[in-house]
Amino acid sequence: MAVLIDAISIKRKMFFEFENTPYHCLDVQVSPPTARGRQTLVRIKMRNLITRAVLDKTFKASEKFKEPDLTTVTASYQYTDRDGHYFMDQETFETFNLGVDMVGDDRLLLTENLVVGVEKYNGNPIRLEFPPLVELTVTATEPGTPGDTAAGNVTKPATLETGLEIRVPLFVKEGEKVKVHTETREFAGRA
Repeated sequence: MAVLIDAISIKRKMFFEFENTPYHCLDVQVSPPTARGRQTLVRIKMRNLITRAVLDKTFKASEKFKEPDLTTVTASYQYTDRDGHYFMDQETFETFNLGVDMVGDDRLLLTENLVVGVEKYNGNPIRLEFPPLVELTVTATEPGTPGDTAAGNVTKPATLETGLEIRVPLFVKEGEKVKVHTETREFAGRA
């Protein structure tokens, strides 16, 4: 039998199941009972792990939630075609496909053989977990010109091998590998 979690026990970054859907707790506020309302209420800001939608819901402290059946497997990105993005499970060497809509803009971080975590709910993939940094090659950028720093313009636009566009320092040239933060999608240094 699944473990039940009281609403009052839910903390930031915890996972729980609400209406047969997995959620991730982003923030929690507990309201103590007042003279009129004799119940402790728990307001939870939560992200639906399947649709990625963020909700604010208020629950009674005694409401119970199931612990979701979440697992994460390590997989390496293989290739993309019109049917989706293909990954190979690092333990079973099984290949599976994630649809274009499921990967979304994260496709701009995928390079061949990149190892990612694939979170599964009830055995079905629901999202990708990237490492903190990825290395990508700059395919297009303007050369930095002397005097740009005097105007306060110390970065320039650059297009990376996956089509991702970021701002890089003036010294970065075409063909160089750069590190990119996967969460903010900002320049993190030369590779």
